[in-house]
Amino acid sequence: MKTRLSVISVTLILAAALAGCATSREMEQVQADQRLLDAKIEQALQEAQAAKAAADAAKLEAQDATTRAESAEKAAQERERLADEKAKKADAVFQKSMRK
Repeated sequence: MKTRLSVISVTLILAAALAGCATSREMEQVQADQRLLDAKIEQALQEAQAAKAAADAAKLEAQDATTRAESAEKAAQERERLADEKAKKADAVFQKSMRK
């Protein structure tokens, strides 16, 4: 009776252990899923790097445009100052000529 109970117990334990193991097909599917996820992660990483590079390039272009705009503004202010000086000189010459 004890041997029969032991054989049945061992059989049940063995059956439970084998039922919990993954088959080679299941393992292949898990590995395929893992490779697919790795590929998606790699693609997402590459896209993120490309987006960062594009953002950095856009930032540099914006900084360059800002520098050019500031330079143009300074040049315009200088031209305005020179025009004001010439207008004052012309007005002074006109006023002087009117006094004669």
